[in-house]
Amino acid sequence: MEQTHIGSCLCNAVKFEVKGEFKKFFLCHCSRCRKSSGSAHCSNLFAPGAKLTWLSGQDKLSFYKHPDTNFARQFCSICSSLVPIYVEARDIVTVPAGSLDSDVEILPQAHIFTDSKGNWDKVINDVPCYEKMLRLD
Repeated sequence: MEQTHIGSCLCNAVKFEVKGEFKKFFLCHCSRCRKSSGSAHCSNLFAPGAKLTWLSGQDKLSFYKHPDTNFARQFCSICSSLVPIYVEARDIVTVPAGSLDSDVEILPQAHIFTDSKGNWDKVINDVPCYEKMLRLD
């Protein structure tokens, strides 16, 4: 049975649907993913042969490809949220997991490019967890 997932950007200007099965789910720590996410890693789902449909906001999409690499990102030009990208040469849809509004059946399978982790990321699993924002003062 074909899976359907719905997602959107932070400001809801861009909405999309992905029909297909997520085969891989990687947490990428490469320096480009860290830079583009502003975080420890990007959480990307990969759906070979999937169909990506823009439900709204296709005119709000911006695209960036890093020079001399295969690294590319698609994002909302209003709120800068990463959104899926279709890689025609590989017939694969790459979906930032945080952009999905629906649950996924697959769990992360691997941390990749861990030799590029930020030095502060080495202890990230050892810090306390809280359900809400802490006071900053």
